[in-house]
Amino acid sequence: MSQLSICLIICLLTVISYVWGYFSLATTAIISMFLFMVTGCIDANTALGYFGNANGIMMMAMFVVAAGFSKTQFVKNVSSSITHIAKGSLTKIMAGYILIAVLLAQFIQSSVVVFGILAPLLIETAESSNVRPSKVMFPLGVACIATVSAFPLGAGATQAAELNGYLQANGYTDFVVQLTDPMKSRLPLVVVCILYCIFLAPKFAPSEPIVQIKNVENAKARAASNIAALPKFQEAAAFVIFFGTTIALFLQQYIGLSTWQICLGGAVLMVVCGVLKPKEATDAFPIWMYLLYVGSLATGGALSNTGAGDLIGNMVAKAAATMQNDFLIYLMFFLIPFLLTQVMQNRAVMLIFIPIAIQACKSMGANPVGVIICVQAACLTAFMTPMATPTVPYFMAAGGYDLKSVVKQSFLPALLFCAVSVVWNAIVFPLSV
Repeated sequence: MSQLSICLIICLLTVISYVWGYFSLATTAIISMFLFMVTGCIDANTALGYFGNANGIMMMAMFVVAAGFSKTQFVKNVSSSITHIAKGSLTKIMAGYILIAVLLAQFIQSSVVVFGILAPLLIETAESSNVRPSKVMFPLGVACIATVSAFPLGAGATQAAELNGYLQANGYTDFVVQLTDPMKSRLPLVVVCILYCIFLAPKFAPSEPIVQIKNVENAKARAASNIAALPKFQEAAAFVIFFGTTIALFLQQYIGLSTWQICLGGAVLMVVCGVLKPKEATDAFPIWMYLLYVGSLATGGALSNTGAGDLIGNMVAKAAATMQNDFLIYLMFFLIPFLLTQVMQNRAVMLIFIPIAIQACKSMGANPVGVIICVQAACLTAFMTPMATPTVPYFMAAGGYDLKSVVKQSFLPALLFCAVSVVWNAIVFPLSV
């Protein structure tokens, strides 16, 4: 049996185990990682390296930074102000936080960082309005994921240059992606995402957490037993560290530090400055989420190493060459990368599918601009499984979701985002030259 076949079988068994629920998500993820390793789909050093992945470290560090920030009176004051303005309206609460999330996502390229900044504020606001985190974490997470770098602001300004680099590398320079093309392509999706996350997503979210939210329960117990404010120094330190970390993330390209270094530095300072005790910091780590993320990296790595992604991509390119309908071609180049990104990291899927889309358009003599932006949008709009992007296991931990509840909540927005992207791009970026 080929390694490709073995890899696909392990992936299928992994998905079945996630849905079955007999083993915890983290247990299933690590078992699948071990199977990929012993069958040669990934080597041992690669598997070991996933435990030190930069995104994983960044996530865990942001949990500590958020835990320290959540102890401040600033969080309580902001949440109280929003609650007062919203007058108990969940829709108004979601409107404020979703719009802020979309704005931040244009300047901070990492959806997990944006989520980490806003999650403690939204949890506090929701709790003060007698709303459980399970009602609000999924909408916030989807908004952070689906709208990241949609506009030519901050990190989004580099999208056109990146896509033009793909065109040049594939020898198809008859067309150029303009600075505003990614925004023109993704604007309707962003609008639909905002409206869905504000008005509809909370209605489909579970009223109570499906699994225990350890860090949230700890925070509630702490608040119940110690309502008093932090000492002045710690209060000020938590405020400075949190917003200093946020500003540093905005300016990371100028200060020469990566996101994980900035977040880890913020986490260390929270403990050193006494905002969090060492035990409080370690309690802020949802270890199961980290192991789930590590396992998801292994799944994506195995699919890439065994050629499964290339196999699917080549099949798509051949099918596209036989189609004569713009809508069907766009549907294929959105839907398949979107589905594949549920089990592979979005960057890996982009590396596979954008060149394939360019070559398919080149063979047809078609305009590739809309197609490659559509592929990119599909990869950046994956939120149905914890393998898709680090933000998914993050909002699963914060909202107390299991895989079934995430898939259930994801089905409708996935259909909406796909339909909007396909129809809009086929109209605005027709393939015929």
